[in-house]
Amino acid sequence: MTTYGTNPKSSNDLAPKLEYITRGINQHKRSGLATRRPWKQMLDLGSFNIPRKLATVITRVRANTDYFQTNYTIVVLFSVFLSLIWNPFSLLILLAVLGAWLFLYFLRDEPLSVFDREIDHRIVLIVMSVLSLSILFLTDAKLNIAVAIVAGATVVLSHAAVRKTEDLYQNDEATSLLNP
Repeated sequence: MTTYGTNPKSSNDLAPKLEYITRGINQHKRSGLATRRPWKQMLDLGSFNIPRKLATVITRVRANTDYFQTNYTIVVLFSVFLSLIWNPFSLLILLAVLGAWLFLYFLRDEPLSVFDREIDHRIVLIVMSVLSLSILFLTDAKLNIAVAIVAGATVVLSHAAVRKTEDLYQNDEATSLLNP
């Protein structure tokens, strides 16, 4: 006799299922956020100086945006979050969009596949950004969002321009040597 839709008779029946779900979430967090660099490394004061040439600025911005891509995305999203605190409906929309970000960008451990074709992570980033902004602009917080994005982009580009790039991959090499 089947008992579809019934509740389990004891909490022990749920334990294996909850353990499986919890283990899966922890594995996704570790692998999906693996590209997020340590904030301590990103904000190391010894790694900052003002570049003297425009070519140096361009090189640094390219290298730093590639290396700190996930961190920079978090900074801009946090800026948008802060701007929406006084607009609860938009904040709820943002939280739903952040859920989509988590599953489609941050917590994926393998490339997104649509119709048996792998989608590059940069394409996912661009599409998610455009969709997120489009959805949020349909709310009443257009000015707040625009100011937050400009502020977040200013912070990101300023950081990318003044952070030296010579030490970016040293920590990765040291970690790989310690953990072969």
